[in-house]
Amino acid sequence: MSETGAPRAGWSLGVLALGLAAGFAAMGSFGTVQDSAKAELALSDQTLALVQGVAAAVPLALLSVPVGILVDRRNRVRLFLGLALLWTLGTLLTAVASSTAMLFMARMMTGTGTTGALTAALSLGADLYPPGRRGRAMLVMTLGKSLGIAAGFALSGTLFGWVGGGAFGVSGWRAVHLVLGGLFALCLLPLLTLREPVRREVAAAGAPLRVVAKALWSRRGFLLPLFVGQVSVVMADNSALIWAAPVLGRRYGLTPDQFAGWMGALVFATGIGGAVLGGVAADWGQRSGRRGGVLHGALIAAALGAPAALFPVAGSVPLFALCLGWLVLCGTVTGLITSVALTVLIPNEARGLCTGLFIAVAGVIGFGVAPSAVAWVSAWLGGEAHLATALAVVGLATGVLAIAAFAQAIRAAPMQPIR
Repeated sequence: MSETGAPRAGWSLGVLALGLAAGFAAMGSFGTVQDSAKAELALSDQTLALVQGVAAAVPLALLSVPVGILVDRRNRVRLFLGLALLWTLGTLLTAVASSTAMLFMARMMTGTGTTGALTAALSLGADLYPPGRRGRAMLVMTLGKSLGIAAGFALSGTLFGWVGGGAFGVSGWRAVHLVLGGLFALCLLPLLTLREPVRREVAAAGAPLRVVAKALWSRRGFLLPLFVGQVSVVMADNSALIWAAPVLGRRYGLTPDQFAGWMGALVFATGIGGAVLGGVAADWGQRSGRRGGVLHGALIAAALGAPAALFPVAGSVPLFALCLGWLVLCGTVTGLITSVALTVLIPNEARGLCTGLFIAVAGVIGFGVAPSAVAWVSAWLGGEAHLATALAVVGLATGVLAIAAFAQAIRAAPMQPIR
Protein backbone atom coordinates (compact mmCIF):
# COMPACT_ATOMS: atom_id res chain seq x y z
CA MET A 1 0.00 0.00 0.00
CA SER A 2 1.37 3.41 -0.92
CA GLU A 3 2.10 6.01 1.72
CA THR A 4 0.98 9.13 -0.13
CA GLY A 5 -0.59 11.33 2.53
CA ALA A 6 1.55 13.57 4.70
CA PRO A 7 -0.19 12.54 7.96
CA ARG A 8 0.24 8.87 7.13
CA ALA A 9 3.90 9.37 6.20
CA GLY A 10 4.48 11.28 9.44
CA TRP A 11 2.83 8.55 11.51
CA SER A 12 4.88 5.85 9.76
CA LEU A 13 8.10 7.77 10.29
CA GLY A 14 7.29 8.18 13.98
CA VAL A 15 6.54 4.47 14.39
CA LEU A 16 9.82 3.57 12.69
CA ALA A 17 11.64 5.95 15.06
CA LEU A 18 9.92 4.32 18.06
CA GLY A 19 10.95 0.89 16.81
CA LEU A 20 14.56 1.98 16.41
CA ALA A 21 14.48 3.50 19.90
CA ALA A 22 13.39 0.17 21.37
CA GLY A 23 16.01 -1.72 19.37
CA PHE A 24 18.93 0.46 20.31
CA ALA A 25 17.81 0.52 23.94
CA ALA A 26 17.85 -3.28 23.86
CA MET A 27 21.26 -3.28 22.25
CA GLY A 28 22.79 -0.89 24.79
CA SER A 29 21.04 -2.05 27.96
CA PHE A 30 23.66 -4.59 28.98
CA GLY A 31 26.54 -2.11 28.90
CA THR A 32 25.38 -0.16 31.94
CA VAL A 33 25.14 -3.23 34.18
CA GLN A 34 27.91 -5.31 32.65
CA ASP A 35 30.19 -5.09 35.67
CA SER A 36 27.49 -6.76 37.79
CA ALA A 37 27.19 -9.56 35.26
CA LYS A 38 30.98 -9.76 35.17
CA ALA A 39 31.09 -10.37 38.93
CA GLU A 40 28.27 -12.93 38.95
CA LEU A 41 29.53 -14.93 35.96
CA ALA A 42 33.27 -14.40 36.68
CA LEU A 43 33.99 -12.74 33.33
CA SER A 44 37.14 -10.89 32.22
CA ASP A 45 37.31 -7.66 30.22
CA GLN A 46 38.26 -9.72 27.16
CA THR A 47 35.14 -11.83 27.63
CA LEU A 48 33.02 -8.70 28.05
CA ALA A 49 34.47 -7.40 24.78
CA LEU A 50 33.41 -10.63 23.08
CA VAL A 51 29.90 -10.45 24.56
CA GLN A 52 29.47 -6.75 23.78
CA GLY A 53 31.30 -6.61 20.46
CA VAL A 54 31.94 -9.89 18.70
CA ALA A 55 28.47 -11.19 19.59
CA ALA A 56 27.05 -8.40 17.43
CA ALA A 57 29.79 -8.51 14.79
CA VAL A 58 29.56 -12.19 13.79
CA PRO A 59 25.88 -12.27 12.78
CA LEU A 60 26.21 -8.86 11.18
CA ALA A 61 29.00 -10.15 8.98
CA LEU A 62 26.93 -13.19 8.01
CA LEU A 63 23.43 -11.70 7.76
CA SER A 64 23.68 -7.99 6.87
CA VAL A 65 24.10 -8.56 3.14
CA PRO A 66 21.22 -11.09 2.93
CA VAL A 67 19.07 -8.67 4.96
CA GLY A 68 20.04 -5.86 2.58
CA ILE A 69 19.02 -7.96 -0.42
CA LEU A 70 15.69 -8.76 1.24
CA VAL A 71 15.16 -5.05 1.90
CA ASP A 72 15.63 -4.33 -1.80
CA ARG A 73 13.34 -7.14 -2.99
CA ARG A 74 10.79 -8.06 -0.29
CA ASN A 75 8.26 -6.50 2.06
CA ARG A 76 10.33 -4.33 4.40
CA VAL A 77 7.61 -3.84 7.01
CA ARG A 78 7.31 -7.58 7.67
CA LEU A 79 11.08 -7.83 7.84
CA PHE A 80 11.24 -4.98 10.36
CA LEU A 81 8.62 -6.69 12.54
CA GLY A 82 10.52 -9.97 12.53
CA LEU A 83 13.77 -8.27 13.51
CA ALA A 84 12.00 -6.33 16.29
CA LEU A 85 10.76 -9.63 17.70
CA LEU A 86 14.33 -10.94 17.58
CA TRP A 87 15.77 -8.12 19.73
CA THR A 88 12.91 -8.54 22.21
CA LEU A 89 13.64 -12.26 22.59
CA GLY A 90 17.36 -11.49 22.90
CA THR A 91 16.68 -9.13 25.80
CA LEU A 92 14.65 -11.77 27.64
CA LEU A 93 17.30 -14.41 26.98
CA THR A 94 19.91 -12.06 28.47
CA ALA A 95 17.91 -12.07 31.70
CA VAL A 96 18.12 -15.86 32.07
CA ALA A 97 21.61 -16.47 30.64
CA SER A 98 23.45 -18.96 32.85
CA SER A 99 26.73 -19.15 30.95
CA THR A 100 29.02 -17.08 28.75
CA ALA A 101 27.83 -18.97 25.66
CA MET A 102 24.16 -18.29 26.45
CA LEU A 103 24.87 -14.63 27.17
CA PHE A 104 26.81 -14.41 23.91
CA MET A 105 23.84 -15.85 22.00
CA ALA A 106 21.41 -13.45 23.70
CA ARG A 107 23.44 -10.38 22.85
CA MET A 108 23.96 -11.71 19.33
CA MET A 109 20.18 -11.90 18.83
CA THR A 110 19.71 -8.38 20.17
CA GLY A 111 22.42 -6.85 18.00
CA THR A 112 21.30 -8.67 14.87
CA GLY A 113 17.69 -7.59 15.29
CA THR A 114 18.57 -3.95 15.90
CA THR A 115 21.12 -3.42 13.15
CA GLY A 116 19.12 -5.42 10.61
CA ALA A 117 16.05 -3.35 11.39
CA LEU A 118 18.10 -0.19 10.84
CA THR A 119 18.70 -1.24 7.22
CA ALA A 120 14.98 -1.76 6.66
CA ALA A 121 14.06 1.49 8.45
CA LEU A 122 16.45 3.61 6.36
CA SER A 123 14.98 2.19 3.16
CA LEU A 124 11.41 2.67 4.36
CA GLY A 125 12.05 6.20 5.60
CA ALA A 126 13.69 7.21 2.34
CA ASP A 127 10.57 6.20 0.40
CA LEU A 128 8.24 8.21 2.62
CA TYR A 129 9.66 11.53 1.38
CA PRO A 130 11.31 12.96 -1.78
CA PRO A 131 15.10 13.53 -1.86
CA GLY A 132 14.84 17.22 -0.97
CA ARG A 133 13.17 16.36 2.37
CA ARG A 134 15.10 13.18 3.07
CA GLY A 135 17.56 14.79 5.45
CA ARG A 136 14.69 15.71 7.76
CA ALA A 137 13.24 12.20 7.45
CA MET A 138 16.57 10.68 8.45
CA LEU A 139 16.66 13.22 11.29
CA VAL A 140 13.52 11.73 12.87
CA MET A 141 14.87 8.19 12.70
CA THR A 142 18.20 9.33 14.07
CA LEU A 143 16.31 10.89 16.97
CA GLY A 144 14.73 7.49 17.59
CA LYS A 145 18.13 5.85 17.52
CA SER A 146 19.56 8.47 19.88
CA LEU A 147 16.61 8.06 22.24
CA GLY A 148 17.24 4.33 22.27
CA ILE A 149 20.94 4.69 23.01
CA ALA A 150 20.13 7.12 25.82
CA ALA A 151 17.42 4.82 27.17
CA GLY A 152 19.89 1.96 27.16
CA PHE A 153 21.85 3.89 29.77
CA ALA A 154 19.05 5.63 31.64
CA LEU A 155 16.46 2.85 31.85
CA SER A 156 18.86 0.05 32.73
CA GLY A 157 20.74 2.20 35.24
CA THR A 158 17.59 3.53 36.89
CA LEU A 159 16.04 0.07 37.05
CA PHE A 160 19.26 -1.28 38.51
CA GLY A 161 19.06 1.36 41.23
CA TRP A 162 15.59 0.05 42.11
CA VAL A 163 16.27 -3.70 41.86
CA GLY A 164 20.04 -3.85 42.31
CA GLY A 165 19.60 -6.20 45.25
CA GLY A 166 17.49 -8.53 43.14
CA ALA A 167 13.84 -8.97 42.13
CA PHE A 168 11.59 -11.67 40.66
CA GLY A 169 13.88 -14.20 42.30
CA VAL A 170 16.94 -13.18 40.24
CA SER A 171 19.89 -10.79 40.61
CA GLY A 172 19.60 -7.10 39.75
CA TRP A 173 21.03 -7.07 36.23
CA ARG A 174 18.81 -10.01 35.28
CA ALA A 175 15.69 -8.32 36.72
CA VAL A 176 16.52 -5.20 34.68
CA HIS A 177 16.42 -7.21 31.45
CA LEU A 178 13.20 -8.96 32.39
CA VAL A 179 11.48 -5.60 32.79
CA LEU A 180 13.02 -4.23 29.60
CA GLY A 181 11.94 -7.30 27.64
CA GLY A 182 8.35 -6.66 28.67
CA LEU A 183 8.57 -3.00 27.64
CA PHE A 184 10.05 -3.88 24.26
CA ALA A 185 7.24 -6.37 23.67
CA LEU A 186 4.72 -3.53 24.11
CA CYS A 187 6.65 -1.45 21.57
CA LEU A 188 5.90 -4.11 18.94
CA LEU A 189 2.21 -3.13 18.86
CA PRO A 190 2.51 0.21 16.97
CA LEU A 191 4.62 -1.54 14.32
CA LEU A 192 1.52 -3.47 13.29
CA THR A 193 0.09 -0.24 11.82
CA LEU A 194 2.89 0.17 9.27
CA ARG A 195 2.23 -0.26 5.54
CA GLU A 196 4.77 -0.81 2.76
CA PRO A 197 5.41 2.45 0.82
CA VAL A 198 5.98 2.73 -2.93
CA ARG A 199 9.68 2.65 -3.82
CA ARG A 200 11.12 5.89 -5.21
CA GLU A 201 14.04 6.52 -7.62
CA VAL A 202 14.15 3.01 -9.04
CA ALA A 203 16.63 3.03 -11.91
CA ALA A 204 16.17 -0.62 -12.93
CA ALA A 205 13.17 -2.31 -11.35
CA GLY A 206 13.75 -6.01 -10.70
CA ALA A 207 17.40 -5.84 -11.79
CA PRO A 208 19.36 -9.09 -11.26
CA LEU A 209 21.67 -9.12 -8.27
CA ARG A 210 24.75 -9.15 -10.50
CA VAL A 211 23.59 -5.93 -12.15
CA VAL A 212 23.01 -4.28 -8.77
CA ALA A 213 26.41 -5.44 -7.51
CA LYS A 214 28.05 -4.10 -10.68
CA ALA A 215 26.41 -0.71 -10.11
CA LEU A 216 27.84 -0.56 -6.61
CA TRP A 217 31.28 -1.68 -7.79
CA SER A 218 31.33 1.12 -10.35
CA ARG A 219 31.00 3.55 -7.44
CA ARG A 220 33.75 1.97 -5.35
CA GLY A 221 35.98 5.04 -5.55
CA PHE A 222 33.30 6.92 -3.62
CA LEU A 223 31.86 4.14 -1.46
CA LEU A 224 35.10 2.69 -0.09
CA PRO A 225 36.38 5.90 1.54
CA LEU A 226 32.83 6.70 2.68
CA PHE A 227 32.67 3.32 4.39
CA VAL A 228 36.11 3.78 5.97
CA GLY A 229 35.16 7.22 7.26
CA GLN A 230 31.87 6.20 8.87
CA VAL A 231 33.16 2.85 10.15
CA SER A 232 35.99 4.73 11.87
CA VAL A 233 33.42 6.97 13.55
CA VAL A 234 31.41 3.89 14.54
CA MET A 235 34.55 2.38 16.08
CA ALA A 236 35.14 5.45 18.24
CA ASP A 237 31.49 5.81 19.26
CA ASN A 238 30.86 2.13 19.98
CA SER A 239 34.01 1.82 22.04
CA ALA A 240 33.00 4.92 23.99
CA LEU A 241 29.46 3.73 24.69
CA ILE A 242 30.52 0.18 25.58
CA TRP A 243 33.38 1.10 27.91
CA ALA A 244 32.16 4.42 29.38
CA ALA A 245 30.30 2.74 32.25
CA PRO A 246 33.27 0.58 33.38
CA VAL A 247 35.55 3.63 33.20
CA LEU A 248 33.16 5.64 35.37
CA GLY A 249 33.05 2.78 37.86
CA ARG A 250 36.76 1.98 37.99
CA ARG A 251 38.36 5.40 37.48
CA TYR A 252 35.81 7.65 39.17
CA GLY A 253 34.20 5.21 41.64
CA LEU A 254 30.60 5.71 40.46
CA THR A 255 27.85 3.06 40.50
CA PRO A 256 25.31 2.61 37.65
CA ASP A 257 22.48 4.38 39.48
CA GLN A 258 24.79 7.36 40.12
CA PHE A 259 25.62 8.01 36.47
CA ALA A 260 22.86 6.35 34.43
CA GLY A 261 20.44 9.30 34.62
CA TRP A 262 22.81 12.05 33.58
CA MET A 263 24.56 9.88 31.01
CA GLY A 264 21.25 8.91 29.41
CA ALA A 265 20.17 12.54 29.30
CA LEU A 266 23.55 13.54 27.88
CA VAL A 267 23.45 10.95 25.11
CA PHE A 268 19.87 11.83 24.19
CA ALA A 269 20.44 15.61 24.22
CA THR A 270 23.55 15.37 22.08
CA GLY A 271 21.77 12.87 19.85
CA ILE A 272 18.98 15.39 19.27
CA GLY A 273 21.48 18.14 18.57
CA GLY A 274 23.48 15.91 16.23
CA ALA A 275 20.35 14.79 14.38
CA VAL A 276 19.15 18.36 13.85
CA LEU A 277 22.57 19.57 12.75
CA GLY A 278 23.11 16.55 10.53
CA GLY A 279 19.70 16.84 8.85
CA VAL A 280 20.11 20.54 8.18
CA ALA A 281 23.70 20.10 6.98
CA ALA A 282 22.75 17.22 4.65
CA ASP A 283 19.89 19.13 3.01
CA TRP A 284 22.01 22.27 2.75
CA GLY A 285 24.87 20.28 1.24
CA GLN A 286 22.59 18.80 -1.42
CA ARG A 287 21.37 22.26 -2.41
CA SER A 288 24.93 23.61 -2.68
CA GLY A 289 25.50 21.80 -5.99
CA ARG A 290 29.13 21.11 -5.10
CA ARG A 291 30.80 17.75 -5.58
CA GLY A 292 30.18 15.72 -2.46
CA GLY A 293 28.31 18.66 -0.94
CA VAL A 294 26.08 16.36 1.11
CA LEU A 295 29.21 15.06 2.91
CA HIS A 296 30.86 18.37 3.79
CA GLY A 297 29.09 18.45 7.15
CA ALA A 298 30.36 14.95 7.92
CA LEU A 299 33.96 16.00 7.31
CA ILE A 300 33.59 19.02 9.58
CA ALA A 301 31.95 16.94 12.32
CA ALA A 302 34.69 14.28 12.14
CA ALA A 303 37.38 16.95 12.50
CA LEU A 304 35.64 18.60 15.44
CA GLY A 305 34.87 15.32 17.19
CA ALA A 306 38.26 13.60 17.05
CA PRO A 307 39.82 15.44 20.06
CA ALA A 308 36.80 14.55 22.21
CA ALA A 309 37.90 10.90 22.10
CA LEU A 310 40.22 11.80 24.99
CA PHE A 311 37.22 11.90 27.35
CA PRO A 312 38.23 8.75 29.32
CA VAL A 313 41.34 10.50 30.68
CA ALA A 314 39.55 13.73 31.60
CA GLY A 315 40.51 15.13 34.97
CA SER A 316 36.96 15.24 36.33
CA VAL A 317 33.53 13.74 35.80
CA PRO A 318 32.07 17.01 34.37
CA LEU A 319 34.88 17.20 31.80
CA PHE A 320 34.40 13.50 31.04
CA ALA A 321 30.69 14.18 30.39
CA LEU A 322 31.37 17.26 28.26
CA CYS A 323 33.85 15.47 25.99
CA LEU A 324 31.73 12.31 25.73
CA GLY A 325 28.70 14.39 24.79
CA TRP A 326 30.66 16.24 22.12
CA LEU A 327 31.91 12.94 20.69
CA VAL A 328 28.35 11.56 20.49
CA LEU A 329 27.10 14.82 18.95
CA CYS A 330 29.68 14.73 16.16
CA GLY A 331 29.22 11.00 15.61
CA THR A 332 25.46 11.47 15.22
CA VAL A 333 26.04 14.18 12.63
CA THR A 334 28.34 11.99 10.52
CA GLY A 335 26.04 8.97 10.80
CA LEU A 336 22.95 10.86 9.65
CA ILE A 337 24.77 12.55 6.78
CA THR A 338 26.22 9.23 5.61
CA SER A 339 22.72 7.71 5.64
CA VAL A 340 21.37 10.59 3.57
CA ALA A 341 24.28 10.31 1.12
CA LEU A 342 23.47 6.64 0.52
CA THR A 343 19.78 7.39 -0.09
CA VAL A 344 20.42 10.16 -2.64
CA LEU A 345 23.57 8.89 -4.42
CA ILE A 346 22.67 5.18 -4.72
CA PRO A 347 19.74 3.83 -6.80
CA ASN A 348 16.79 2.46 -4.82
CA GLU A 349 17.25 -1.12 -6.00
CA ALA A 350 20.80 -1.12 -4.60
CA ARG A 351 20.29 0.83 -1.36
CA GLY A 352 19.45 -2.16 0.81
CA LEU A 353 22.45 -4.15 -0.43
CA CYS A 354 24.70 -1.10 -0.03
CA THR A 355 23.43 -0.40 3.48
CA GLY A 356 23.71 -4.10 4.35
CA LEU A 357 27.32 -4.17 3.19
CA PHE A 358 28.02 -1.06 5.22
CA ILE A 359 26.45 -2.52 8.35
CA ALA A 360 28.34 -5.79 7.84
CA VAL A 361 31.66 -3.95 7.67
CA ALA A 362 30.69 -1.63 10.52
CA GLY A 363 29.58 -4.66 12.54
CA VAL A 364 32.77 -6.62 12.12
CA ILE A 365 35.07 -3.66 12.74
CA GLY A 366 32.99 -1.25 14.80
CA PHE A 367 31.51 -3.89 17.12
CA GLY A 368 33.90 -6.81 16.80
CA VAL A 369 37.29 -5.14 16.52
CA ALA A 370 36.92 -1.81 18.34
CA PRO A 371 35.85 -3.00 21.83
CA SER A 372 38.38 -5.83 21.71
CA ALA A 373 41.07 -3.42 20.49
CA VAL A 374 40.52 -1.34 23.62
CA ALA A 375 40.95 -4.45 25.78
CA TRP A 376 44.06 -5.47 23.82
CA VAL A 377 45.66 -2.02 24.15
CA SER A 378 44.79 -2.01 27.84
CA ALA A 379 46.50 -5.40 28.29
CA TRP A 380 49.52 -4.16 26.32
CA LEU A 381 49.76 -1.11 28.59
CA GLY A 382 49.77 -3.30 31.69
CA GLY A 383 46.29 -4.62 32.44
CA GLU A 384 42.68 -3.67 33.16
CA ALA A 385 43.74 -0.68 35.25
CA HIS A 386 44.73 1.04 31.97
CA LEU A 387 41.29 0.77 30.38
CA ALA A 388 40.73 4.55 30.27
CA THR A 389 44.03 5.27 28.50
CA ALA A 390 43.45 2.45 26.01
CA LEU A 391 39.98 3.79 25.18
CA ALA A 392 41.41 7.26 24.53
CA VAL A 393 44.15 5.89 22.26
CA VAL A 394 41.75 3.85 20.12
CA GLY A 395 39.22 6.68 19.87
CA LEU A 396 41.77 9.30 18.82
CA ALA A 397 43.35 7.03 16.18
CA THR A 398 40.02 6.18 14.57
CA GLY A 399 38.97 9.83 14.63
CA VAL A 400 42.02 10.89 12.61
CA LEU A 401 41.37 8.09 10.09
CA ALA A 402 37.75 9.25 9.68
CA ILE A 403 38.86 12.78 8.74
CA ALA A 404 41.12 11.54 5.93
CA ALA A 405 38.51 9.10 4.60
CA PHE A 406 35.64 11.60 4.45
CA ALA A 407 37.88 14.06 2.61
CA GLN A 408 38.61 11.42 -0.03
CA ALA A 409 34.92 10.45 -0.32
CA ILE A 410 34.03 14.06 -1.09
CA ARG A 411 36.64 14.20 -3.86
CA ALA A 412 35.31 10.96 -5.40
CA ALA A 413 31.57 11.63 -5.00
CA PRO A 414 29.28 11.63 -8.07
CA MET A 415 28.58 15.12 -9.34
CA GLN A 416 24.79 14.78 -9.38
CA PRO A 417 22.55 12.88 -6.97
CA ILE A 418 20.05 10.40 -8.40
CA ARG A 419 16.56 11.94 -8.60
